[in-house]
Amino acid sequence: MPRTTYLGPEGTFTEQAARALDAEATLVPTATVIAAITALRADEVDGACVPVENSVEGSVPTTLDTLAEGAPVLAVAEHVLPIRFSVLVRSGTTAADVRTVATHPHAAAQVRGWLTEHLPGATTTLVASTAAAAVAVVDGEADAAVCAPPAAAHYRLDELATGVHDVGDAETRFLLLRRPGPLPAPTGRDRTSLVAVTADRPGALLEVLAEFALRGINLTRIESRPTKGRLGEYRFFLDCDGHVAGPAVGDALSELHRRCHSVRFLGSYPRSGPPGTGPEPGAFTASREWLAAVRAGRGG
Repeated sequence: MPRTTYLGPEGTFTEQAARALDAEATLVPTATVIAAITALRADEVDGACVPVENSVEGSVPTTLDTLAEGAPVLAVAEHVLPIRFSVLVRSGTTAADVRTVATHPHAAAQVRGWLTEHLPGATTTLVASTAAAAVAVVDGEADAAVCAPPAAAHYRLDELATGVHDVGDAETRFLLLRRPGPLPAPTGRDRTSLVAVTADRPGALLEVLAEFALRGINLTRIESRPTKGRLGEYRFFLDCDGHVAGPAVGDALSELHRRCHSVRFLGSYPRSGPPGTGPEPGAFTASREWLAAVRAGRGG
């Protein structure tokens, strides 16, 4: 049976996403995103499920940096979860008793207003995951934890509140990663992810963006992160609609490889939600056929 690691311990949103993405796998919790991806690279597991982007707090920097460095791994699927939290306490604890609240940094940002209104005297402590916050409550290191709702059953804690959120439609996107191998077949509703380091000259980023725009490819995310090697040098993480097997996306990535200092392909995989906006399916096929005819001396 395949084994998939995820950001644990048990009871995290990442565990929920892992079950949705890899229902047949045995799930193996790890303490951090880095540990999950490291286990995959070391061939200790067959897959890794990690959070990559939240609609309130943006991208997860640890995930991006870990994907950009080290041995390549590829995203083969994604899952988007609506995010609602529960505030968990030990039995008998009331709101008046809560002096410390433990949670993950992204969760803290999504319930800041609720905590200010309902637990104004409490100090927030940041931990590695929402389930680790539940463990802190069990161990007496915190009075309350902001967690994924399933954590209540895992750790036998009481719900002080549930359905907690500041933004009503908050979502987090998760990726299922595998070691390099055959790519998922195109579905017509795909996403491609990559990271590129551009040349250090005027207009370099504009040239990268133009490769997508000229081919009618919709960029759904672009974000810069420092390479950590030299001040002022950045990687650009990009998501676009389409599959690398398609002529438009394939041509764009080929040109980026020519223009950039480095390009790392992070995967082409079926996207969650409605289909994206891509180039006309036959547009690049027709263009290539026309060019082939010209080169063959058949006119154009």
